[in-house]
Amino acid sequence: MTSALHTSAITSLPLLARGKVRDNYAVGNDRILMVASDRISAFDVIMGEPIPGKGALLTKMALFWFDLLKDVAPNHLTGEDPLSVVTPAERPQVEGRAMLVKKLKPLPVEAVVRGYLAGSGWKEYQDNGEVCGVKLPAGLKNASKLPEPIFTPATKAEVGEHDENISFEKMSEIIGAEMAEKVRALALKLYKTAADYALTKGIIIADTKFEFGLDENGTLTVMDEVLTPDSSRFWPAEGYVEGRNPPSFDKQFLRDWLEQATVNGQLWDKTAPSPALPQDVIEKTAAKYQEALTRLMGA
Repeated sequence: MTSALHTSAITSLPLLARGKVRDNYAVGNDRILMVASDRISAFDVIMGEPIPGKGALLTKMALFWFDLLKDVAPNHLTGEDPLSVVTPAERPQVEGRAMLVKKLKPLPVEAVVRGYLAGSGWKEYQDNGEVCGVKLPAGLKNASKLPEPIFTPATKAEVGEHDENISFEKMSEIIGAEMAEKVRALALKLYKTAADYALTKGIIIADTKFEFGLDENGTLTVMDEVLTPDSSRFWPAEGYVEGRNPPSFDKQFLRDWLEQATVNGQLWDKTAPSPALPQDVIEKTAAKYQEALTRLMGA
């Protein structure tokens, strides 16, 4: 098994921020080196143990989707080699797990698209027949395919905080009505294009989230990552049955284990520190991510 990178240490570039997974470094005034670590988070808590190979896998999958969707929306990639901006000694931390991207003005919302009823959406639907203010038909079940994909934005939270679902009206107040309309239309188009492709590879994309920023010309641009198991719910098409949670190629395996995990004899309360992950959970989580990549890319 490859050695894992929990936290990068690039000293030749200024560190901008460490997210749940990515460490971002400034490259001049106009570019960012995004290094995908092998950290994994669940319930907005970063686990103490990394998942070996996860950062490289996420990077490969994001680059695959950016290329596939480049005619649908512009993205933040510069096309430059990430190894070109670090010292030779730092290259092992960067190789295969980094993207050199344009510095954008990020929009302070997450563009969530749901094609199926799952997770928090299913819980909300059971309460009031809606998801984030979007009224849905009666009689839907857990994992039901929605009549049409729906756009359900969220606010971006700081690391350790929970993203908060908001209505489209609230999003319009935050970024302006015209920009909100553009984000919704583009997110839905990206989702539909990707979901149609994934289905040909035996994967259902139940939901996903996109992040957008504005370039120097004010062009709406896809940023961060796209359509990875960290930002999406992937289900195998052959295991899909309406009414129950399908097995998934994402963090759901880890979440299910954590729901039963204990700290000091008590069920974990979903705050840091997290329970220590056993080796078999680490290996099975890595295998889920790898299977998603293999199916999508034939890698």
